[in-house]
Amino acid sequence: MAIILPHGALFRGGAEAKIRTKLLEDGNIDTVIGLPAGLFFSTGIPVCILILKQCKKPDDILFINASDEENYQKGKRQNTLRPQDITKIVDTYRYRKEQPRYSRCVSMDEIKENDFNLNISRYINTAKPEEKIDLEAVNRDIKKLDEDISAAQNKHNKFLTELKQKLI
Repeated sequence: MAIILPHGALFRGGAEAKIRTKLLEDGNIDTVIGLPAGLFFSTGIPVCILILKQCKKPDDILFINASDEENYQKGKRQNTLRPQDITKIVDTYRYRKEQPRYSRCVSMDEIKENDFNLNISRYINTAKPEEKIDLEAVNRDIKKLDEDISAAQNKHNKFLTELKQKLI
Protein backbone atom coordinates (compact mmCIF):
# COMPACT_ATOMS: atom_id res chain seq x y z
CA MET A 1 0.00 0.00 0.00
CA ALA A 2 1.21 3.51 -0.72
CA ILE A 3 -0.08 6.57 1.12
CA ILE A 4 0.67 10.25 0.61
CA LEU A 5 1.25 12.28 3.75
CA PRO A 6 2.66 15.67 4.72
CA HIS A 7 6.33 15.47 5.73
CA GLY A 8 5.38 16.25 9.33
CA ALA A 9 3.95 12.75 9.71
CA LEU A 10 7.51 11.44 9.49
CA PHE A 11 8.72 13.14 12.66
CA ARG A 12 5.88 14.70 14.71
CA GLY A 13 5.13 13.33 18.16
CA GLY A 14 1.85 12.36 19.79
CA ALA A 15 -0.51 9.96 18.05
CA GLU A 16 1.51 10.14 14.82
CA ALA A 17 4.64 8.96 16.64
CA LYS A 18 2.72 6.04 18.19
CA ILE A 19 1.33 4.96 14.79
CA ARG A 20 4.73 5.36 13.10
CA THR A 21 6.49 3.40 15.86
CA LYS A 22 3.96 0.56 15.71
CA LEU A 23 4.24 0.32 11.91
CA LEU A 24 8.04 0.28 12.16
CA GLU A 25 8.16 -2.29 14.97
CA ASP A 26 5.78 -4.55 13.05
CA GLY A 27 8.02 -4.25 9.97
CA ASN A 28 5.36 -2.68 7.78
CA ILE A 29 7.13 0.43 6.50
CA ASP A 30 9.24 -0.47 3.50
CA THR A 31 10.09 2.85 1.82
CA VAL A 32 9.84 6.59 2.47
CA ILE A 33 9.84 8.80 -0.64
CA GLY A 34 10.17 12.56 -0.18
CA LEU A 35 8.56 14.67 -2.89
CA PRO A 36 8.86 18.42 -3.57
CA ALA A 37 6.37 21.10 -2.58
CA GLY A 38 3.75 22.26 -5.05
CA LEU A 39 2.95 18.96 -6.76
CA PHE A 40 -0.75 19.10 -5.95
CA PHE A 41 -3.29 21.80 -6.76
CA SER A 42 -4.82 21.77 -3.29
CA THR A 43 -1.63 22.35 -1.30
CA GLY A 44 1.82 23.82 -1.69
CA ILE A 45 3.50 21.82 1.09
CA PRO A 46 6.02 19.06 0.38
CA VAL A 47 4.65 15.56 0.75
CA CYS A 48 6.00 12.06 1.15
CA ILE A 49 4.89 8.63 0.04
CA LEU A 50 5.03 5.81 2.57
CA ILE A 51 5.17 2.36 1.01
CA LEU A 52 3.75 -0.21 3.44
CA LYS A 53 4.08 -3.99 3.13
CA GLN A 54 2.73 -6.79 5.28
CA CYS A 55 5.44 -9.30 4.44
CA LYS A 56 8.52 -7.13 4.13
CA LYS A 57 11.76 -9.06 3.57
CA PRO A 58 14.64 -6.65 4.23
CA ASP A 59 15.15 -5.39 7.78
CA ASP A 60 15.76 -1.84 6.65
CA ILE A 61 13.87 1.15 5.31
CA LEU A 62 14.67 2.66 1.92
CA PHE A 63 14.70 6.46 1.92
CA ILE A 64 14.42 8.32 -1.38
CA ASN A 65 14.87 12.08 -1.52
CA ALA A 66 13.16 13.17 -4.76
CA SER A 67 12.65 16.73 -3.55
CA ASP A 68 15.88 18.30 -4.85
CA GLU A 69 15.46 20.70 -7.77
CA GLU A 70 17.25 18.34 -10.15
CA ASN A 71 14.57 15.68 -9.53
CA TYR A 72 11.50 17.60 -10.72
CA GLN A 73 10.43 20.42 -13.01
CA LYS A 74 9.65 23.71 -11.35
CA GLY A 75 6.49 25.42 -12.59
CA LYS A 76 4.91 28.82 -11.98
CA ARG A 77 1.92 27.50 -10.05
CA GLN A 78 2.63 23.80 -9.86
CA ASN A 79 5.73 21.62 -9.93
CA THR A 80 5.74 18.37 -11.89
CA LEU A 81 7.57 15.09 -11.88
CA ARG A 82 8.88 14.44 -15.40
CA PRO A 83 8.85 10.90 -16.84
CA GLN A 84 12.59 10.53 -16.12
CA ASP A 85 12.01 11.61 -12.50
CA ILE A 86 9.29 8.99 -12.05
CA THR A 87 11.47 6.33 -13.69
CA LYS A 88 14.35 7.20 -11.34
CA ILE A 89 12.08 6.89 -8.28
CA VAL A 90 10.58 3.59 -9.45
CA ASP A 91 13.95 2.06 -10.38
CA THR A 92 15.48 3.14 -7.08
CA TYR A 93 12.53 1.62 -5.21
CA ARG A 94 12.39 -1.58 -7.29
CA TYR A 95 16.12 -2.35 -7.06
CA ARG A 96 16.69 -0.67 -3.67
CA LYS A 97 19.56 1.31 -5.13
CA GLU A 98 21.63 3.55 -2.90
CA GLN A 99 22.81 6.81 -4.45
CA PRO A 100 24.60 9.70 -2.74
CA ARG A 101 22.27 12.59 -1.84
CA TYR A 102 19.29 10.65 -3.28
CA SER A 103 18.65 7.30 -1.61
CA ARG A 104 19.82 5.14 1.24
CA CYS A 105 18.79 1.92 2.98
CA VAL A 106 18.74 2.51 6.75
CA SER A 107 18.81 -0.25 9.34
CA MET A 108 16.06 -0.56 11.91
CA ASP A 109 18.72 -0.19 14.63
CA GLU A 110 19.64 3.28 13.32
CA ILE A 111 15.96 4.25 13.12
CA LYS A 112 15.42 3.06 16.73
CA GLU A 113 18.45 5.14 17.83
CA ASN A 114 16.66 8.15 16.31
CA ASP A 115 13.44 7.47 18.27
CA PHE A 116 11.62 6.18 15.16
CA ASN A 117 11.98 9.56 13.47
CA LEU A 118 11.68 9.10 9.69
CA ASN A 119 12.68 12.61 8.66
CA ILE A 120 14.51 12.05 5.36
CA SER A 121 17.18 14.67 5.98
CA ARG A 122 18.23 12.74 9.10
CA TYR A 123 19.30 9.78 6.94
CA ILE A 124 20.25 11.30 3.59
CA ASN A 125 22.86 14.04 3.50
CA THR A 126 21.65 16.49 0.84
CA ALA A 127 24.57 18.90 1.15
CA LYS A 128 26.38 19.42 -2.13
CA PRO A 129 30.14 18.94 -1.94
CA GLU A 130 32.15 22.12 -2.22
CA GLU A 131 33.97 22.72 -5.46
CA LYS A 132 37.70 22.00 -5.16
CA ILE A 133 39.87 24.99 -5.93
CA ASP A 134 43.23 24.61 -7.66
CA LEU A 135 45.23 27.16 -5.68
CA GLU A 136 48.24 26.92 -7.99
CA ALA A 137 46.06 27.77 -11.01
CA VAL A 138 44.47 30.68 -9.14
CA ASN A 139 47.91 31.95 -8.17
CA ARG A 140 49.06 31.72 -11.82
CA ASP A 141 45.96 33.66 -12.91
CA ILE A 142 46.64 36.38 -10.32
CA LYS A 143 50.28 36.70 -11.46
CA LYS A 144 49.12 36.98 -15.09
CA LEU A 145 46.58 39.66 -14.15
CA ASP A 146 49.30 41.57 -12.26
CA GLU A 147 51.53 41.40 -15.33
CA ASP A 148 48.68 42.60 -17.58
CA ILE A 149 47.94 45.50 -15.19
CA SER A 150 51.61 46.47 -15.06
CA ALA A 151 51.89 46.37 -18.87
CA ALA A 152 48.75 48.48 -19.27
CA GLN A 153 49.97 50.97 -16.66
CA ASN A 154 53.36 51.29 -18.45
CA LYS A 155 51.60 51.84 -21.77
CA HIS A 156 49.35 54.46 -20.19
CA ASN A 157 52.33 56.22 -18.59
CA LYS A 158 54.09 56.24 -21.97
CA PHE A 159 51.09 58.07 -23.46
CA LEU A 160 51.09 60.51 -20.54
CA THR A 161 54.81 61.20 -21.07
CA GLU A 162 54.23 61.86 -24.77
CA LEU A 163 51.46 64.29 -23.84
CA LYS A 164 53.68 65.89 -21.19
CA GLN A 165 51.18 65.02 -18.46
CA LYS A 166 51.80 63.98 -14.88
CA LEU A 167 52.50 60.20 -14.51
CA ILE A 168 50.34 57.96 -12.32
